[in-house]
Amino acid sequence: MINHTVRVYPSKETLARQDQLAWKIAAVATDPVAIEPAVVDMVVNRIVDNAAVAVAALNRSPVAAARAQALAHPRDGGAAVFGIAPDRRFAAEWAAWANGTAVRELDFHDTFLAADYSHPGDNIPAVLAVAQQTGRGGKDLVRGIATAYEIQIDLVKGICLHAHKIDHIAHLGPSAAAGLGTLLGLSTETVYQAVQQALHTSVSTRQSRKGEISSWKAFAPAHAGKLAIEAVDRAMRGEGAPSPIYEGEDSVIARVLDGPDAEYTVPLPAPGEAKRAVLESYTKEHSAEYQSQAIIDLAFRMRERIADFEAIDRLVLHTSHHTHYVIGTGAGDPQKMDPGASRETLDHSIMYILAVALQDGEWHHVRSYAPERAARPDTVRLWRKISTVEDPEWTARYHEPDPNRRAFGGRLEIALKSGETIVDEIAVANAHSAGARPFARADYVRKFETLAEGIVAPDEQRRFLDLVQRLPDLGPEELGGLNVAVDPAGLVNAERDDRGIF
Repeated sequence: MINHTVRVYPSKETLARQDQLAWKIAAVATDPVAIEPAVVDMVVNRIVDNAAVAVAALNRSPVAAARAQALAHPRDGGAAVFGIAPDRRFAAEWAAWANGTAVRELDFHDTFLAADYSHPGDNIPAVLAVAQQTGRGGKDLVRGIATAYEIQIDLVKGICLHAHKIDHIAHLGPSAAAGLGTLLGLSTETVYQAVQQALHTSVSTRQSRKGEISSWKAFAPAHAGKLAIEAVDRAMRGEGAPSPIYEGEDSVIARVLDGPDAEYTVPLPAPGEAKRAVLESYTKEHSAEYQSQAIIDLAFRMRERIADFEAIDRLVLHTSHHTHYVIGTGAGDPQKMDPGASRETLDHSIMYILAVALQDGEWHHVRSYAPERAARPDTVRLWRKISTVEDPEWTARYHEPDPNRRAFGGRLEIALKSGETIVDEIAVANAHSAGARPFARADYVRKFETLAEGIVAPDEQRRFLDLVQRLPDLGPEELGGLNVAVDPAGLVNAERDDRGIF
């Protein structure tokens, strides 16, 4: 890997294209390196994981709305939409919009955390939709996804958006555009322009993940993927972009992030170096914000030592800066303590999650968020005894450069009314690659089968799983079937509706 220094340049100080971060990203995207077998294997896992969480969310309101919009844009030879029979095709950007919303709705797919946050699986719907519409095969798709993961994860390692309350989809637009460049075999110049356009159009604030969190949280990454497709299309037609988008005098860094005196370090693969970043990502065993994954596992372990939850006086979670200030009491969001809060808000409340995980000893993507579950009086009493504090040690472990030593957990202290204190800690979730039970292919398949049960017919489940596990060998025709269909009778918005403009 090469560490690239990125800073702001006044307009009077020329910065050559080859020295701009967007060009360096484009150069990585257009470097025709071989894809390692472990990367191919993980890409398959990620596609299975995306499909699992998407089918579980098919009838939720945001997903149904996005699908209705996509159904208004049919296209012969286009892309497939989750839930809809694969012989029906739609414009790639709208298929990516619908599928991206379905993937993100339950917040249950893969994650990478470093200087900033990301769900790199959000890249897959855009890259897959364009692959299907443009007649690419499985090998091309794997290459495009490997690039998208590489760029997003490298940007997340080097540039913090959250410090300025900018949503993390600002890294997703460029990564998806880069992945599409690899998929389509575009020139470095074309990818360079597309990456800049995608960034310029996908900068938004983190209000989508603050306070009363709405359904836009699910739409946001799908929107970035759709914008990336549109940016690539324009760049392929010879159109340019604001430049240099990262380093310019009025650039994203200068005016949105750390300002004119900023300096970032972004690692990128050297010429000829394989793209391996997907191997650093990790999925979720539980349907909740990633920084709660290890804490849920810790709660399952600690609950065995608690005979009576009413005997608890207080619970304090010592954890990282990010966990405390994003999903903990450090966020200062009263909604995170509100039994009437939305699912999206409860998903981002470690206090709620910890209370339910302790009491139930399980985490379910539907039952654990049910309004009656959130409003249970004994849960509310326990919930309001929970607080978080930032611990510098856990913050340092969160930012540990070595991925094998990086930690996203914390230490939980449970003080009982008797004066006894129960203490335990966990570094990473059980499903993490460094955890107690790292996820392997069988776990991804089981997750898919569990979430698809009662929604997707058994024959369709087997068809999809058999197909995706042959991914590198798939031709364009088979790639069009890389989708999961359900019985229209059980699908909300199986056809377009007339509630909107489209």
